[in-house]
Amino acid sequence: MRNLILMLISLLASGAMGQQQPAVNNAQPSGQPTMNMADMPGHDMSNMKGMAEEDNNGAASLHAMQSMAGHMDMGPHMKMTALRPAQPGDAERAQQVVEAARKACAKYMDYHTALADGFKIFHPEVPQKMYHFTNYSYAVQAAFSFNPEHPTSLLYEKHGDEYKLIGAMYTAPKRLGEDELNQRIPLSIAQWHEHVNFCAPPADRRQELLAPHPQFGLRGSITTAEACTAAGGTFHPVIFNWMVHVYPFERDQASIWSVERQHSHPD
Repeated sequence: MRNLILMLISLLASGAMGQQQPAVNNAQPSGQPTMNMADMPGHDMSNMKGMAEEDNNGAASLHAMQSMAGHMDMGPHMKMTALRPAQPGDAERAQQVVEAARKACAKYMDYHTALADGFKIFHPEVPQKMYHFTNYSYAVQAAFSFNPEHPTSLLYEKHGDEYKLIGAMYTAPKRLGEDELNQRIPLSIAQWHEHVNFCAPPADRRQELLAPHPQFGLRGSITTAEACTAAGGTFHPVIFNWMVHVYPFERDQASIWSVERQHSHPD
């Protein structure tokens, strides 16, 4: 945890996310990590201008590092899609997604194959409960269409020096409404989530994000634009895209689309 805190402070102090023209960095990090918006699992890479605007004060960098720490109580900072009444055909449509995800994942039981096919580990040097192996071409594709055989990220747990594949993550642009998300995966079956009400602190108060009960960030007490402005912060109603996890090797529907498991491994 000490190393994680030091990395957070370094990232925030240096403004590592302040690129006006972010680009995908496929190189594995060495030494002190740096990040840009293209490194973020699930980010809407179809809108580069919006990515730069959302990057104010290293907000996305902080979010990612906090998520990897696995200590986030999302509360008012997470929005879930509402579960809908089941409609004819929903179960069949959801099962088609599961089968496609299972087919896509089966190829990558050996994580070396995922790396060889262009998936990139999101900061492997930082201990995490769950590792995202992200395919940025698929992330761009997901901004315009849904292909369940092309998950944005593969999800792995680390056991010793090896990675065990447990599932996949799909993303959708934050501009989509719930009706459009329902077209991708029935909302009677799956719940998508997005991270909301993010108050980025002013530069001279960034270290407060590491406090036990911070005002700012995705663990913060500030949840409104008015309160954020009053505290001198910069408010972001939504950061990152819609996301949903699927665990296609589980046996029952509740486990395959487990919301609790998503929350225990925050994105």
